[in-house]
Amino acid sequence: MAVIEFSNVSKSFGEGTARTDVLKNIDLKVEDGEFLVLLGFSGTGKTTLINLMAGLEKPTKGTVTYRGQPIDGPGRERGVIFQNYSLMPWLTVNGNVQLAVDTVFPGMSKAEKAGKVAHYVKMVGLGHATTRRPAELSGGMRQRVNVARALAMDPEVLLLDEPLSALDALTRANLADEIEGIWEADKKTCVLITNDVDEAILLADRIIALNPDGSLGEEFPVTIPRPRDRGEMNHDEGFKTLRARVTNYLMDVGIQSRAEGTKTLPNVTPIHSVPAAVTKAQEGLIDDRFLTFEQLHKIYPTPKGPLTVVEDFNLKLNRGEFVSLIGHSGCGKSTVLTMAAGLNDISKGVIKLDGYEVRGADPERAVVFQSPSLFPWLTAKENVAIGVDKVYPKASQAERQDVVEYYLERVGLGDAMDKSANDLSNGMKQRVGIARAFALSPKLLLLDEPFGMLDSLTRWELQEVLMEVWSRTKVTAICVTHDVDEAILLADRVVMMTNGPQATIGKVVDVNLPRPRTRKALLEHPDYYLYREQVLNFLEEYEHGATPKAKAQPKPIAAE
Repeated sequence: MAVIEFSNVSKSFGEGTARTDVLKNIDLKVEDGEFLVLLGFSGTGKTTLINLMAGLEKPTKGTVTYRGQPIDGPGRERGVIFQNYSLMPWLTVNGNVQLAVDTVFPGMSKAEKAGKVAHYVKMVGLGHATTRRPAELSGGMRQRVNVARALAMDPEVLLLDEPLSALDALTRANLADEIEGIWEADKKTCVLITNDVDEAILLADRIIALNPDGSLGEEFPVTIPRPRDRGEMNHDEGFKTLRARVTNYLMDVGIQSRAEGTKTLPNVTPIHSVPAAVTKAQEGLIDDRFLTFEQLHKIYPTPKGPLTVVEDFNLKLNRGEFVSLIGHSGCGKSTVLTMAAGLNDISKGVIKLDGYEVRGADPERAVVFQSPSLFPWLTAKENVAIGVDKVYPKASQAERQDVVEYYLERVGLGDAMDKSANDLSNGMKQRVGIARAFALSPKLLLLDEPFGMLDSLTRWELQEVLMEVWSRTKVTAICVTHDVDEAILLADRVVMMTNGPQATIGKVVDVNLPRPRTRKALLEHPDYYLYREQVLNFLEEYEHGATPKAKAQPKPIAAE
């Protein structure tokens, strides 16, 4: 008998014309002891599915059963770990876990309760932080408390609702390994919903895709032997094949909107605030060393003395080159980018663009941030027009309008350009941010984790939108990212930074993959995983410390 079973389950919210169908005709069996991963993206009903298993929602049609009995509410046999931590801020780590134990085991002795709390707090690696309160913990540590609390209730089934999605890449990977270790040790039945294909393959016995219409999609058995090591899987042909199959399926069913367009780009010249004499002297423009970072330093004053965040950063970009800047959190990637944008003072050294020293912000250097910072009361078109009106003062109103509409069409917002920013999804807002940046006709495009807040499918889609628009303009670009696949997909070169403080360039990889690029084509290219391995190896080397120990150098041979 299945542990949890869905029989022809549908779930809707609202009535009449306001009714929204979220899940449709779901038939699903969760087997005893298996690790099932439901892989889906925003709006596919993932959380609703988990809530039905947890008893937090009831189906509109059909039945959901636990060991043959209808689920009519929450139960201690089903532990849930949500995306958000929801800890009691006034309680310590031990206190938050103790609260769950007291509720579920009221008859247990005080000593037994204390032992249970200590066991699970230690299991998630927080034995050193038992007396800290949530405000004193990092995001990853708070989520560990959440895991410990759920496990301390001794559930038979662990339901995980995107528990890692709000964490940085390194913390996410480490916590995923811990969850797998707990599952291996206790052989609990686990159901995880996620939007990360690699995470799904690393953890699952079976992956089931959720379709955008709320139905179940294709099922993918995962037969890769355990334990599954992230680094070694980069060489595993089974992993590569499965990764391509799952990714291609999700892109085929999920990415339906494509850039459309009727507008042509008018032949208008942008006016940037470079002195006329400099502009005249540079007619013809510099192609080689179009952008240079020379002995770049960033130093902040602190009560303990000056703190060097970035040190001796030297890089040269040719006109039209796309560079990805990657490294662990705190390595100074965004600091370098904001100095290039003129938003952060340079402590020492110089940045030159087109032969002219960068000083202060200017539309010739367009920036797309993680959050697009739109004016919520303006439409998409009006948000893009603000910069266009400044950059093309000699163009007619009709020409400026054509520039705005051309780029909004290119990013797939031809039907939504008159919607207010407040009514747009996060993915649509970021499309406006990309359109606004390109519409400025910048000499340099700077992207600071532009897709970091988006789910995987939206991220994949916007990466392809970005590449499509970039291929038309060939603007010189730098993209800060922590996503290895994104770095390789976008770039001509991947520049890897060492950990901070005193961060600098540790390694540069030239990406000689054909353009135009698509994610599908790259997954099938024989060299793709070789590039991926180089970047992953560098990041792993810098994973656990500020600076890896230098390899011992051979002793020089003494002179005769």
